[in-house]
Amino acid sequence: MKLDHPFGPLYDENSRVLILGSFPSVKSREQNFFYGHPQNRFWKVVAAVFGQPVPQTVEEKKLLILDNGLALWDSIASCEITGSSDASIRNARANDIGIILNSCSIERIYCNGRKSHELYQRYIEPETGREAVCLPSTSPANARWTPEKLTGAWSVIAEI
Repeated sequence: MKLDHPFGPLYDENSRVLILGSFPSVKSREQNFFYGHPQNRFWKVVAAVFGQPVPQTVEEKKLLILDNGLALWDSIASCEITGSSDASIRNARANDIGIILNSCSIERIYCNGRKSHELYQRYIEPETGREAVCLPSTSPANARWTPEKLTGAWSVIAEI
């Protein structure tokens, strides 16, 4: 079934680092916000990188992102997907990240996992001419990466 991305990007004029996922999971689509599955380690990792408490509410999550100069969105605007599986993504159409790039001074772009990075390289990088760095996925499916190893790898998001 073809789905459209259900919510917009999170950024403000102070955002310097853009983090792109692939496409919202079922739980994220239900919550209408990024990384909604309780087993996804994104919020724990980002909080640990910045030495802050793990946010619990959407408002706390927004503050964690914006207070640390980050922006969030996904590489995909619409696609066919089964459940939450990145491996099942077909017929993807990319998000236009120009809306973010034209509104703030993004210095670095990071992708949360290989699928997001692959889609970024295929559809978005040719338009923007800007490279993105692939970080290990915070998905629970990426179980070989412990929270500590993820936090170490993801610490680059704080190096602005």
